[in-house]
Amino acid sequence: MALKPDTKSRLFRFAGRSGARLVSFVRDTSTLVVEPSDAAERIAANHPFIFAMWHGQFMMLPALHTTDINVSAMVAKHGDAIAIAELLGRFRISVVLGAGAGERAKDRGGASALRTALRLLSRGTTLAMTADVPPGPARIAGPGIVTLARMSGRPIIPFAAATSRYVAFKTWSRMTVNLPFGRLAYVIGDPIFVPHDLDEEGIEAWRMKVSDALNSATRRAYELAGADPTRATPPKPADLSTAPVESGLRLKLYRTATRAMKPIAPVLLRIRERQGKEDPRRRNERYGIASRARPEGKLAWIHAASVGETNAVLPLMHALAQAAPGLGFVLTTGTVTSAALAAARLPSFAIHQVAPLDTPEYAERFLDHWRPDLAVFTESEIWPNLILETSRRKIPLALVNARMSPRSFRRWQRNAGVARPLFSAFDVILAQNERLVRAFKSLGGRNVLLTGNLKIDSPAPPVDEGELARLTAAVGNRPRLTVASTHEGEEEIVAAAHATLKDRFPDFLTIIAPRHPERGDALAAALRARGLAVAQRSSGAMPAPDTDIYLADTIGELGLFYTLSPVAFIGGSLVEHGGQNPIEAVALGAAVLTGPHHANFRDTYRALLRHKGAAEVTSAETLAERVAALVSDEAERERMRRGARTAMLTLGGALERTLKALRPYVAASGELTGVS
Repeated sequence: MALKPDTKSRLFRFAGRSGARLVSFVRDTSTLVVEPSDAAERIAANHPFIFAMWHGQFMMLPALHTTDINVSAMVAKHGDAIAIAELLGRFRISVVLGAGAGERAKDRGGASALRTALRLLSRGTTLAMTADVPPGPARIAGPGIVTLARMSGRPIIPFAAATSRYVAFKTWSRMTVNLPFGRLAYVIGDPIFVPHDLDEEGIEAWRMKVSDALNSATRRAYELAGADPTRATPPKPADLSTAPVESGLRLKLYRTATRAMKPIAPVLLRIRERQGKEDPRRRNERYGIASRARPEGKLAWIHAASVGETNAVLPLMHALAQAAPGLGFVLTTGTVTSAALAAARLPSFAIHQVAPLDTPEYAERFLDHWRPDLAVFTESEIWPNLILETSRRKIPLALVNARMSPRSFRRWQRNAGVARPLFSAFDVILAQNERLVRAFKSLGGRNVLLTGNLKIDSPAPPVDEGELARLTAAVGNRPRLTVASTHEGEEEIVAAAHATLKDRFPDFLTIIAPRHPERGDALAAALRARGLAVAQRSSGAMPAPDTDIYLADTIGELGLFYTLSPVAFIGGSLVEHGGQNPIEAVALGAAVLTGPHHANFRDTYRALLRHKGAAEVTSAETLAERVAALVSDEAERERMRRGARTAMLTLGGALERTLKALRPYVAASGELTGVS
C-alpha cells in the first residue's frame, strides 16, 4: 500500500536527521587529514565558487562547512530531496531544488536551477554540486557544471572525502556511506577558471579537465585515508574493446519461453488478423519464411517499427545506397500501416518484409535466408532473440535514432541482467540527445554517440495534388483544423473543442486522423453518438457542407491534411502517451499545437516552444481558444511558422552524423563514395 504524502515527508525528514547525526559522529570520531594544509585559506580566497564532487561521494561534505561563508547545494527535485535538505540544513547549508532531470519523466527544473545558481553566485553564495549527472556514466563530469562556471565567471574547486571504513552500495555512482572510528581525509583541488568564450569543443575540453581533477582528488583522498577505493569506484563504461555481456538467467528464460510459445503463434496471428493488425497474405513472413529471394551482393537489413520510424530511415537508406553503390537493402516493419507505406515509398533497390516474431527459430530462419552484412535497428526496437542471434553471427549491429521513454529506462535499469547483454550487443548506438547517450551507456552500450533525431532531416511527406484539389474544392473557405495521430481518449476532448469552435464559427470543420486507422468505424460511431455529422474517408466520402468531423481513417495521407489546414494539433499529447512527431506538420507549413504529454519528442517540442514555433494546450477549452485565435490571424500563424523553421535549423544534421557513424560498417560492405 502506498504511503500518504505526509507520512513520506516525515520518513524523509527522519532519514535526513539520522544522516546528519551519522555525519557528525563520523567527523567527531575520526582522525582528520586535510590536503592542502591551507585548504581553509584557499576556500576563503575563492569564495564564492562552485564546489564540485562526485555523486555518491558527497556524504562528508557538510562536516567540512565550519566557516561563516554562505553555502547552498544543488539537489535534483526528487523524493529524497527532503531528506538531503534536512541533512544539509543541520550544517547551515541551504538547498537549491530543481537540478537536472536525468532520465525522469519531466524536466525537474534544470533551466530554473541554472538561473538560481547564477543568482546565488553573483550574490556571494558558494554552490556545492555533483559534477556527474544521473543516470551516469559516473565519474565523468557533465557539461552543466562547465556551463555554470563559464557563465558565472566563478571557479570550480574539486573536492573529495574518504574514510578508511565505509560501505559502498551498488548504485550507478557507488553511493558511499562513511563509517566512524577511522581516518577521514579531505582533499581540496586547485581552482579551475573556465573561459567565458568557449565553443562546443572548448566546453568538452574543460569538461574533461574537471573530470581529471576530480578523479585525481578522489584517488588522493583514499590514499590519505589509507583505504582501498575499489569498492567505491563505479565500473568504467564499456567500450568496443570489451566483449558483449553474456546472457543471464532471465534472457535464457525469455528465449525458452518464446521457443515454447511457437505452437500458439498461429492462434495469436489469427486474432490479430481479425483485428486488422496483420495481413494474412504475409503470415509466413512472421515465421521468418521469406517471400522474396535474397539479392546478390552485400545486404543491409534495416528494421523499423511503424510508419514514423519507416519515414525516418527512408532517407538514410537512400544516403547509404549513394555512399555504397551496389549495397542492397531489406526493410522489415511490424505493422500493416508501415507495410502499406513501404509498398508506396520503398526505393527499387530495397525489399520489404514483415518482421519475424521474436522467437529463436523464426530469428534463425530469417537470418539464414537474408544473411545480412549489416543490421540496423531503429529507435526503441529491442527484440532480444533477433538481437542476440544477429550478434552471435558477428553481424555488425547498429541502433539508430535511438530513444527510450523515461518509464522504459527505469524498467531497463531494474532489469540490468537483461539490459546489459542486449545493449552491449550493439556495435554502435546513435542516440537522439545527450540524456539518452548517458542512459544507453549506463545500460551497457559500448559505443554510444550523439547524432540527433533523424526525423528532423526527413523530407516532408508526399501530397497527392489531385486529392488536395478535390478536398480544397469540397471544404471551400471553411475554417478548419487537422487533428493528427490521436489516441483513445483524445477524440472526446477534440469533439468538445469542436463544439466550442462551432459556436464561434458555424461552418467549422475538424479533420481527425487517428494514429490507428483501424479504429475508424468505432470512432465514427462514437462521434455520431455525440450528435456530430461524420464523413469517413475510408468509405470514399468527401466533406459535405454540414460535415462536422471528417474522419481521415486512411494510411499515408497526413501530408495531404497538414497542407489542407492552417493549424494542426498533434495527438498522443492530451493523454499520457508521450506525444507524436510534429516535424511533418511543421515541414508543410501548419501552425502546430500540442498537449502537455510530449516526452517522446521532448527535444523537438522544447525547441519549438522555445522559438514560439508551437503552442501547448491542456484541455478542450484551451484547444478551442488557441485554434480560434490562430484561424483568425494569418500574421500570428506566420510568426509561428518562422519560429518553427528556426527551431528546426537548431536540430538538424542527424542524417549526416548518422551516415558518418555508420561509415565503418558500410565500408566493409563495399567501396564508399561521397562520404567524408
